[in-house]
Amino acid sequence: MRLGYFTMPLHPPGSDPGQTLASDLAQIEYLDRLGFAEAWIGEHITAEWENIPCPDLFIAQALARTKQIVLATGVTCLPNHNPVMLAQRIAQLDQMAQGRFYWGIGSGGFAGDFELFDVDDKQGEQRALTREVLDAVLELWDSPAAGIREHRRWRYRVPERQADVGLSLHMRPFQRPHPPIGVAGIGPRSDMLTLAGERGWIPMSINIVPTPVVKMHWQTYQAAAERAGNKPDRRQWRIAREVYVGETPESARRDVLDGTLGRDWREYFTPALTKWKMMIAPKIDPGMPDEAVTPEYMVDNVWVVGDAAEVTEKLASLYDEVGGFGTLLAMGHEWTPAGNWERSMERLAREVLPRLPE
Repeated sequence: MRLGYFTMPLHPPGSDPGQTLASDLAQIEYLDRLGFAEAWIGEHITAEWENIPCPDLFIAQALARTKQIVLATGVTCLPNHNPVMLAQRIAQLDQMAQGRFYWGIGSGGFAGDFELFDVDDKQGEQRALTREVLDAVLELWDSPAAGIREHRRWRYRVPERQADVGLSLHMRPFQRPHPPIGVAGIGPRSDMLTLAGERGWIPMSINIVPTPVVKMHWQTYQAAAERAGNKPDRRQWRIAREVYVGETPESARRDVLDGTLGRDWREYFTPALTKWKMMIAPKIDPGMPDEAVTPEYMVDNVWVVGDAAEVTEKLASLYDEVGGFGTLLAMGHEWTPAGNWERSMERLAREVLPRLPE
């Protein structure tokens, strides 16, 4: 198993953007020194808590401040983008990364972003839009023929190449035909994980769902892959989880419930999931009341919290229950005080990881 990181990130509304971006970058630098394999950076435009609207800009700075960690969008919400500019920005970023970049994609899930771009999520418009933007970007990276491309949301003309003055739509990714693509899923029969299976791309399971749903993620991905004639590889599968490794089981539980993680669940996730009728996502029993999905419930049923021995046991159990996976993505928060989080990640890398399946 490899260690990775997934950050949306999470900061309370009203936080100073410059300071939070600097602290998020410092976390990536620390994980790079610990030997984490990868870090995925979220994209949200109207979410005050998840305050990175342009992960490609953040990644560009992080590339210069790190040595080995692979940086990734987590995810580029495709309905937010015009395919021409998106193709250029991601291709340039991949050239700058020289192999240290994955392109995470998704259909988005934040109501404010759907409203901003007039996407009818009630009718599922984001699903078709995601595939249409994606196919447009992939075509632009594949020596497209000159001519007009017209869509209900965009129109552009690929120019004829003029060699005498060096005019062409020339930018291509460093990794050919494109950087490795990761696709995140939420629901048990996620359309995005179906897409990942069809295309042979990296499947990613979100952090808030319990193990039975995570197991169904793989089933959805595997079925789509096999229908398309692809061979699914569990080593490609990423599973995101809230992970905190404390000094003792008691202190770890206290640190998360009374600290940043408990605050973020009470003040952000609970109101947001309730408002948008998504509170079913963390439930092991769909019939349980929303009010029962408390931080205490999450510690006991979804989060991975404890001392090194307990976290090792919980991760090994997760690995066995889902049938194996390749990379654990520890979730990012602002973790005050920072020293507790740093010690937690060090314990995860130095004490827990060596005891887990290779």
